[in-house]
Amino acid sequence: MVKERQQTLRKDKESVAGINELVLYNDDFNTFEFVIETLIDVCGLEPLQAEQITLIVHYKGKCGVKSGGYTELNPMCNEMTNRGLTVSIE
Repeated sequence: MVKERQQTLRKDKESVAGINELVLYNDDFNTFEFVIETLIDVCGLEPLQAEQITLIVHYKGKCGVKSGGYTELNPMCNEMTNRGLTVSIE
């Protein structure tokens, strides 16, 4: 019920603003190399962008990875979650 409500709120937010952000959070489990490779594979980022985002996440705790519509970001969010990363769509 709560998850359905969150998804509804996200979709409502998208319809109002039109733009959402995929946010990656820091964790103590994944290596820099794994996170960089995942950002390149899943989000289509250039290696330098992926490295910079990984460093920002490490030092700041989180970083926006990609902006777009909910329907565009949701598959990326799901794949990154499946790979063990902590992400959300905001």
